[in-house]
Amino acid sequence: MEKKSESNIFKKYFRLINIIGLVIGIILGYIYYIKVGCNSGSCPITSNPWMSMIWGGILGYLVSDLFKKTKEN
Repeated sequence: MEKKSESNIFKKYFRLINIIGLVIGIILGYIYYIKVGCNSGSCPITSNPWMSMIWGGILGYLVSDLFKKTKEN
């Protein structure tokens, strides 16, 4: 029974739309680093490609979560 409940929790938080949003966010974060990133190192997010990709992934996940369908009563 535990396997089934873990599977339901995973499906609840990681639907296909969320994973697509996460991947698109990571890609856009890297593109933002390449196009806009700062070379001096004083910008904590855009001076490091990993931080740009992490923040892009977080934002992509959150934006994709806006498009989830809700059940109507």
